[in-house]
Amino acid sequence: MIHTTYLGLGSNLGEKEKNIRQALKKIEEKIGHVVRHSAYYYSEPWGFLSDNAFVNIVACCETECTPRELLQKTQLIEREMGRRQKSENGQYHDRIIDIDILYFDELTIDEPDLKIPHPLIHQREFVTIPLSEIL
Repeated sequence: MIHTTYLGLGSNLGEKEKNIRQALKKIEEKIGHVVRHSAYYYSEPWGFLSDNAFVNIVACCETECTPRELLQKTQLIEREMGRRQKSENGQYHDRIIDIDILYFDELTIDEPDLKIPHPLIHQREFVTIPLSEIL
C-alpha cells in the first residue's frame, strides 16, 4: 500500500543546501518517491541559541513504509549523514540534518518516540510556510 507522508528537513551545519539535497536523495533511495518539495526557507534556530542559521524544506513523499519503519529510516539517514545526537527533553542543538515526520496519511499516533502529526508544527514558521507552499 502506498502512503503519503510529509517530512520536514533542516540543516544548520556545513553546506546546508547540499545537506538537504543529499537527504532528499537518500529519502528517494530508502523511503520512496519525493513527489514535491518546497523552496528553501532560511530561519533562525528555534528552541536554542546558535550562531548558525537553518535551511529548511518540507517534502511530500510516497512510501510503502509503515510509520515505525519511516521513523527508523529517517533516523538511519540522519546517522549516515553524520548526526550523532538526537534532541532529548526539549534540548535542541546544531545539526547537519534533521528529518521530522510531519504527517502520515490521515493517521494520528501518540507514542513516546513517535507522534503524528508532529505536535509542534503550528509553532514553527519554518515548517508552516514551506508546508503551505506544497499542500
